[in-house]
Amino acid sequence: MRRLAFLFRPQWLALFVVVIAFAYLCFTVLAPWQLGKNTKTSRENNQIADSLTAEPVSVTSVLPHQDSAAPDAQWRRVTAAGHYLPEAQVLARLRVVDGNPAYEVLTPFAVDGGPVVLVNRGYVLPEQGTAVPPVSDAPRDPVTITARLRDPEAVAIGKEPFRAEGAQQVYSINPGQISTVTGVPLAGSYLQLVADQPGGLGVLSLPHLDAGPFLSYGIQWIAFGIVAPIGLGYFIFAEIKQRRRERAVREPTPTAPLTTEEKLEDRYGRRR
Repeated sequence: MRRLAFLFRPQWLALFVVVIAFAYLCFTVLAPWQLGKNTKTSRENNQIADSLTAEPVSVTSVLPHQDSAAPDAQWRRVTAAGHYLPEAQVLARLRVVDGNPAYEVLTPFAVDGGPVVLVNRGYVLPEQGTAVPPVSDAPRDPVTITARLRDPEAVAIGKEPFRAEGAQQVYSINPGQISTVTGVPLAGSYLQLVADQPGGLGVLSLPHLDAGPFLSYGIQWIAFGIVAPIGLGYFIFAEIKQRRRERAVREPTPTAPLTTEEKLEDRYGRRR
């Protein structure tokens, strides 16, 4: 036990804490974070792929009432008959389309016999830097639209909606927040118009079906969590071996006792 006393020195205790904390974070935070992103990306890719071949369904079949949301039907194409509410239109700012800054135009749509849903009509490009460009009004007459269901975005922390340049602006496409801003009750999911629809603007393309590096990153964090304690064990073993070598150098090697013949030779040899 005395040989392991060095492990209780402050520097070694600090190393133990760092390694244990790192391994804990790898298994409970970092790896689950990346694996969760991989699961979300794979789910979204499957939903997009399925939506390419599935026939559109009525929006009221997935959003039957005002408090409805359809997270399991994201990207599904739906049809909706009703009319826009242009007076409650807002702009989502700080968007990027094909590498260019853009605004996305969000207008509530009252579905006949169903809820009011937020519709992303598409994008417009700013003028003179970031200035809000003119945006054509959505038709006020009854229309039928085809769109894709989308999950709400998380509310941007610390970025409150505001009104400027004659337009109400938000940082997130979140029906709950936009409902509070406009005073119009909205369903939990929103719609994103496909091409050639009444009220449509610049068409937002579908994301690329790419799983990304999240699975490999998650596996790497798991590997790091395993390797860290193993590396600590190796350093402890190497330190023990080094201390043994140093102790062997410091301590003299004991000599073997002389035999009887060696004692006689030594005695009589000295006499001669």
